Amino acid sequence: MKKNILIVTSEFPPQPGGIGNHAYYLALYLSKNDYSVYVIADQRDVDKNAEETFDAALPFIVNRIALRKIRSVMYFNRIVKTFKALKDVYYVIATGKFSLWNVAFSSLFFKRHKMAVIHGTEVNFRSSILRRAIDTSLKQFDVVVAVSKYTASLVSHLERNIKVIPNGIDLSEWKFTNIPEIKLKGSPVLTTVGRVSSRKGQLEVVKLLPQLKKKYPNIHYHCIGIPTEADAFLAQAKALGVDAHVTFHGTVADSTLKEMLLATDVFVMLSKESLTGDVEGFGIAILEANALGIPAIGANGCGIEDAIKDGVSGFLVDGTDGAAFISKLDTLLNHPQMFKKSAEAWAEQHDWNAIVKLYMTHLS
Repeated sequence: MKKNILIVTSEFPPQPGGIGNHAYYLALYLSKNDYSVYVIADQRDVDKNAEETFDAALPFIVNRIALRKIRSVMYFNRIVKTFKALKDVYYVIATGKFSLWNVAFSSLFFKRHKMAVIHGTEVNFRSSILRRAIDTSLKQFDVVVAVSKYTASLVSHLERNIKVIPNGIDLSEWKFTNIPEIKLKGSPVLTTVGRVSSRKGQLEVVKLLPQLKKKYPNIHYHCIGIPTEADAFLAQAKALGVDAHVTFHGTVADSTLKEMLLATDVFVMLSKESLTGDVEGFGIAILEANALGIPAIGANGCGIEDAIKDGVSGFLVDGTDGAAFISKLDTLLNHPQMFKKSAEAWAEQHDWNAIVKLYMTHLS
């Protein structure tokens, strides 16, 4: 029974989301290390065929909470399924806001070893009531793992020994030698991958473009990801006179994404905290670009500080400081091979084969 692990998560692939991505790889690599893994996650797509096909190919079991028009019914069903699953597991891992509450509540009735994984936003609520609820939940866990030192700092008031285990990547998915070479518009080419939103910081890059194009007249900024706020950001670019230097590509296939990253000079993520408290807990897309040899420039003051090794895999800057951005961009462009090698080496340190072992030290 000691090898039986339950993971309760608010997100799970194939739908996008950093929490789901992390839960998937944690489950996958624990199963590769002889753990019997059982996952409870929400159905997130009205057409559940894609999720069913995805789940069927996994080496572990995923139990989806069926979509309901009344959201509270889904919450209740998740609690019921968690109660049932806890009878047959030795260890439970909770990741995502409601999952933390759910497992903390369930643990009042089932004394199991418990780990909470926190990413950022779920411990940074503006509401004092929600903050207290999360704090109370976290106190019920035996181990609290934060994906970055920044995320750990958000719960420092709990006076607990928070373990920091960085996010990871599956290097086998990013080490290819046969990716076709393509050409992206612009020189230099800057790219951000992620939902187009205030948190991901695409607008911060757009705001810097008037200053950047004075130094680099042909510069072009490519944004890849769900275009949630793309129209609003493009309107800002037009107002600044730089709309010809920005392209919002929307979502693309994985193979196309890799091709576009290889055609990129510098990956950029100037994330900032949103008005609702949504924060960047790590920035996994940075490591994925690094794995392909693409260095990054990222913003201070968030989990990106753990995703970039400053001066090695790229640079950390104040996201509003155009002069600092230009200085670091110059350095990266003038030493491409040096930063390519160091970016690849940094990504290799975050392979899930190594990261999962850090989790395994606490699964006892």
